[in-house]
Amino acid sequence: MPKLLTDDQVRQFREEGWLAPLDVMSAEEARACRERVEGLEANAFMKIKGHLAAPWIVDLARRPEILDAVEDLIGPDILLFGASIFAKGARDSRYVSWHQDSAYFGLTPHEEVTAWVAFTESTTENGCLQVVPRTHLGPDRRHVETYAPDNMLARGQELRDIDESEAVSLQLAPGQFSLHHERTAHGSKANRTADRRIGLAFFYIPTHVTSTIGRRTATLVRGTDRYGHWDPDPLPAVDLDPVAFAALQGAWGQYKDGVAKQAAEETAA
Repeated sequence: MPKLLTDDQVRQFREEGWLAPLDVMSAEEARACRERVEGLEANAFMKIKGHLAAPWIVDLARRPEILDAVEDLIGPDILLFGASIFAKGARDSRYVSWHQDSAYFGLTPHEEVTAWVAFTESTTENGCLQVVPRTHLGPDRRHVETYAPDNMLARGQELRDIDESEAVSLQLAPGQFSLHHERTAHGSKANRTADRRIGLAFFYIPTHVTSTIGRRTATLVRGTDRYGHWDPDPLPAVDLDPVAFAALQGAWGQYKDGVAKQAAEETAA
């Protein structure tokens, strides 16, 4: 019996690889989160381990409104593997190319679920998240690393065999979130509006999932870790805690510099 989702919602995620919209907070709370992100941006690049930038981000990752939905999909023992802020400026030409999160996350088996939380409106006009249904049912796809300057991904990794006519736009109001499977092909276009578009993606895995590139860190956010595959994250005591922030920067550097090979290459090998 699901804790939050209906049987039809669980079935949709299993079959389609995505689910939206779901509610996590009020519009007023989302506005406060936006202000906090904007207060951190000048001093912090919050990707891959973005939750290590501030305690309030860890608290948000533990919200039962999110974890109840995630538990319905991956079970009661949940690790927060990482988090990334995706912020586009007004009339911003930057975009996120079509990709699978599984390409470089270095996880096995592929059971990660991403919760994308909107702190502003997320619409087709300002570059909301788009997904291609059912792509999670296929294999890991090979990505082309473009390093395009307007691409918001670390290596400009891009799938070039996507039929965009099948894409679904996950439009969200402030305080709502979406869920997608790590193999679901997704991306987002440029922001054509006069305001920013800001969202925070949380990456959740069941505790039995392992790292393919050696021991790394994660945070137990619900249940029990009976496997011990991950060391604990050095969680921040304050915003921009020096120890936690150093770990954030190290994780980003490892991801950006290519420590993890593409999952498609690992499969071929």
